Amino acid sequence: MYNYDVTRPQFNRISDIQMPTPQRNYCVFDQNKVDFFVKRKEIALPYLSGVLSRSNDERQITETLYIVDRMIDNGTKGVDKMYPVLSRFNMTNSPNIQTFLAGIYRKIQVPDAFGPLVAMLIRNAQNPCPTCFDPNEEIGGAILAYLSDRFKGSNPH
Repeated sequence: MYNYDVTRPQFNRISDIQMPTPQRNYCVFDQNKVDFFVKRKEIALPYLSGVLSRSNDERQITETLYIVDRMIDNGTKGVDKMYPVLSRFNMTNSPNIQTFLAGIYRKIQVPDAFGPLVAMLIRNAQNPCPTCFDPNEEIGGAILAYLSDRFKGSNPH
């Protein structure tokens, strides 16, 4: 396993990130880098928040969102407190960023994220763009998760 020194330029190298193509409908990230952050859990959140607040590179943002998503799956606490940084991407037109953002929102269910998810879905329906995969699947799934969790246990009759 690599020992990343975040002060070194190769740590922030984004040239190795592979975005989806018509032949491959998923991203390829440096798994060692992903694992490095996932294992550090809450300690890594400030660094990742910094990357998300400063970066304008779709590949770097997508990779960082993927890392955050994996951290949630690994039990990292406090990701919901990153909403102010994550919300920076609520108006993005990037299907890659939308997909990972919606996946994170589905898991952390910050109430403020519901409206932006609905707006994202409406924007995409009004202005469809050809992509390697459909972000609306994840966006719609996140919206359904919000609704399902909200009405869980309520009696419909």
